[in-house]
Amino acid sequence: ALDLIRGNNFQMLIDSCLEGDFSEEDGAKLVLLATCCLQYEQRQRPRVKSLVSSLMSLQKETEVPSYILLGVPRGNSECTPPWVTRMGEACLRMDLETIYELLHKAGYKDDEGFQNELSFQMWTKQMQQTLNFKKEGDAAFRARDFRTAMYSYTQFLDCGTMVSPTICARRCLSCLMNDMPNEALRDAVQLVTISPGWATAFYLQAVSLFILGMENEAQQSLKEATCLETRKNK
Repeated sequence: ALDLIRGNNFQMLIDSCLEGDFSEEDGAKLVLLATCCLQYEQRQRPRVKSLVSSLMSLQKETEVPSYILLGVPRGNSECTPPWVTRMGEACLRMDLETIYELLHKAGYKDDEGFQNELSFQMWTKQMQQTLNFKKEGDAAFRARDFRTAMYSYTQFLDCGTMVSPTICARRCLSCLMNDMPNEALRDAVQLVTISPGWATAFYLQAVSLFILGMENEAQQSLKEATCLETRKNK
């Protein structure tokens, strides 16, 4: 952002979803506020209260419903969301820290119902090794060692003996944390295939697409995730 500001490349800093629908004066004020927030010395940055006051003068609408933000049609559709979930907001902001927090908190509860057929042989040495990879991956994930988590989860998934959407989701996020969005997207697509009714699968696909700059596809995934979450809450 600082490089863009120094180069007076203000258009690149403005949200492309606005499609140019803003005045140059408002744009200049926002860039100025952003510049103040990016000062190296903390004491030189504005306080939140003064920021809010400055932004209030630029606000055109006092309230925008979540279904408008997400582009979901209003009407009789059962997919009209009454709220934007915390996960949805995190995807829109590409806030990987919040997504990590939510995935870690959820644990493995979304794996319930997945049947894993194991032969007698699998309950011996190979099975134990497979479970060890899972334990190593979980420990690394808790410790925020995402590179080790990615490796251990890959070893677990490559064994092919157990289906775990949660492990696939955790590896997907680990890829994003390691700046590997293409690999993360592959995991997310696989997640959607094996667990098409799980909102988290579409959320992870959405954030991977957002990071890759595929805005339209990301919005579609986000809508699908919101629809699934709405149905579940109903």
